[in-house]
Amino acid sequence: MTIQQLEYILAVDKHRHFAKAAECCGVTQPTLSVMIQKLEDELGVKLFDRHVQPVAPTEIGKKIIRQALLIQTQVVQIKEIIREEIQSYSGTFRLGVLPTIAPYLLPRFFPQLVEKYPEMDLQVYERKTHEIKVDLHTGALDAAIWANEPEEDWILGDILFYEEFYGYVSSGEKVYKNEIIRSSEITGEHLWLLDEGHCFRDQLLRFCRLEAVKLNQMSYRLGSLETFMRMVESGQGITFIPELAVFQLCEKQKELVRPFAIPRPTRPIVLVRHKNFIRNILLELLIKEIKTAVPEHMLSLKPIQSLV
Repeated sequence: MTIQQLEYILAVDKHRHFAKAAECCGVTQPTLSVMIQKLEDELGVKLFDRHVQPVAPTEIGKKIIRQALLIQTQVVQIKEIIREEIQSYSGTFRLGVLPTIAPYLLPRFFPQLVEKYPEMDLQVYERKTHEIKVDLHTGALDAAIWANEPEEDWILGDILFYEEFYGYVSSGEKVYKNEIIRSSEITGEHLWLLDEGHCFRDQLLRFCRLEAVKLNQMSYRLGSLETFMRMVESGQGITFIPELAVFQLCEKQKELVRPFAIPRPTRPIVLVRHKNFIRNILLELLIKEIKTAVPEHMLSLKPIQSLV
């Protein structure tokens, strides 16, 4: 049994197709098939049912694939121990980021980081919170940036900065005339919100106590903050945006921005990783670069802010 053979069976399990798995592994299909067959002969079991389409693992195959995933993670960790020892930034680093954070934070640090450390292969994936948890647990992500302090004992987190929520209000709304927004003034029938599963939505619903919006606003459940902002700019309704998004607005757009009344709803932006993650030098670099890239006033929580 070799590590390469385990990589081959993981590829077949992922793609459920021998030819696609071979292409992913950079070998010919006959080579991959022969190596898997040799592993099956050595173990004395069939790992895949080749008579169904797509190819599927057998029951014993599923158990062996789960173990192969653990072995693959341990192999990666061995390589990471070496990189940590020599304080190297080389190698692939897979970072998950919430869709409500990525468009506003990444432009502030990602291009500069890539330019300063060309040996680092930083790969960024947009994921929701529950997807990040799964990917951290399986090793599909090395770390992630989300908007909650971790509650799980196997996830470690470092707070990067604190970000306020702002109202984005069309000129046709009554609250547009106000300098600040009070949660009591927001009604569901005029509100654009993200789908369920976004912590951005959940945090605001809790703060504004708008549980009924889930029932009232099915027709307004679209995909992204940017979509909602365009709707507001066209003269329809209210949405919420994170603080970093305000810095990307032109002066005309900023006229639609309204802060909340005190205490202002604020979310912690946190860099999280599995407690077994080894490459702390790389994490420290990432934390430093991000903190340098955001406005200094966002690095600490203010008395007028309330975590949601």
